Amino acid sequence: MLTGMADVAESAAGENERRFGWWDMFTRPEDDPRSDGGFKGELATLVGYLKDQRLTLEMKCSGLDAEGLARRSVPPSNMSLLGLVRHMAGVEHSWFRRILGGQDLPRLYRSEEDRDADFNGATGDAECVAEAWEAWRREVAFAERFVTEAPSLEVSVVHEGEELTLREVLVHMIEEYARHNGHADLLRECVDGRVGQ
Repeated sequence: MLTGMADVAESAAGENERRFGWWDMFTRPEDDPRSDGGFKGELATLVGYLKDQRLTLEMKCSGLDAEGLARRSVPPSNMSLLGLVRHMAGVEHSWFRRILGGQDLPRLYRSEEDRDADFNGATGDAECVAEAWEAWRREVAFAERFVTEAPSLEVSVVHEGEELTLREVLVHMIEEYARHNGHADLLRECVDGRVGQ
């Protein structure tokens, strides 16, 4: 049961106590970089919710060392918070650079030999962590520029035989982050007991 500032119920692993940053939140309101919604118009709404989802992933990873970020906390899954950062860098790269941007580039963290290299290669060393964050921030910045410079949400490409609009990609990206942020909730709780929205 919630007791105000922290919930001290034992975690499933028995190693960590569940703890909130503030009430039922991951962090105190004044430290939360996410918006409260209130976006005006379709573009602002899509961009705003996507930005908040990106910030949620960053928050769920905050304060952990390389070993904590790389910990595969829910066996037998190969998923880790660091793997999620690498995976989402690859997703951003694929949709905005390769598909919408038409850049002929190999996929990030993926090969024919290892389609799960984003997760399999997420190791607990500082260099791997730094490279993952650098790649993720670079791809997010590219995506944000692409959206800002697009003449409308109707910008489209043919992908796998079907027309695909920027609008559809933005909605998909919100869904992709929301799904993986749910994974991040569980992964983080298993690492150090930290929970909250």
